[in-house]
Amino acid sequence: MAESTFTAPQLTAEQVQHLLVQPLEAQSVFLAAGPRIFDTNGSQVRIPKLGGPTARPWIGEGELIPDADVAFDEIVLLPSTMKSVKTLTRFSNELARQSVVNLTTALQTRLVRDVAATIDDALIAGNGDGITTPKGLLNYNGVQTIAVAGVLSLDNLLDAWGAALSANVNMASLRWFLTPGTFTGLRKLKTTTGEYLLQPDPTADGVFRLWGAPVTVTPRIPITGTTTRATKAVLADFSQIAVARDLAPSVVVLDQTFGDYDQLALRVVARYDAAPMNAEAVVVLTGITAT
Repeated sequence: MAESTFTAPQLTAEQVQHLLVQPLEAQSVFLAAGPRIFDTNGSQVRIPKLGGPTARPWIGEGELIPDADVAFDEIVLLPSTMKSVKTLTRFSNELARQSVVNLTTALQTRLVRDVAATIDDALIAGNGDGITTPKGLLNYNGVQTIAVAGVLSLDNLLDAWGAALSANVNMASLRWFLTPGTFTGLRKLKTTTGEYLLQPDPTADGVFRLWGAPVTVTPRIPITGTTTRATKAVLADFSQIAVARDLAPSVVVLDQTFGDYDQLALRVVARYDAAPMNAEAVVVLTGITAT
């Protein structure tokens, strides 16, 4: 009997596809929501800010006009104490030469995504102090809050929308941030006759909207608790949020640093900070029962 690939598979070369399968991951959403981004060369960013309105009394003829003092404030981003996100991965020259895919490109893609995800988590839900690590959107000081204390309803969304209106925000820049479970729960709401309250628009471009504002559905909003699980939602005017960017995720190939080991390395560094320019333009809905 003639030998074939069936009788002697050990002698055949394996067919390895030159394709790297990547896992399904959450996409970066904070920067895509439209905040105002200020690029810097590493120094801190100071954004001057006007204080409250001045007194405007009615003055009669010949009466003394009182002085009106104008208050000023500022927003400080990226202080010198602000840390960076950094990662370093080493690999041997043998592995780089013998890999069936471009190993450097594959590792670069993996590391940049991981660093970007870390930044996104920090800018959305980070509980930093704003001095060494960024404070996230859900934890800004001075924002408007609405206590839901139960399942999120359309009335709760209207309350948030009304709070945004009272703050004189730019309604065209409003955007919702919801967890997948919260948004799915809203989509399940029905009338007494069984029709869904949120009907998709067949002429729309596929962007989710609630009361006219686009919706970002993201799992980066945390769910807390075990028996009673709770989460949050946000309605924010992102044109009133400032992001200072020192370094977008940047990659450096280190081909000499670990030369004694005949190894290469990839280093990825990123440095961001964010803060609201007008905290009242952010409405946080708290105590939402997670589904």
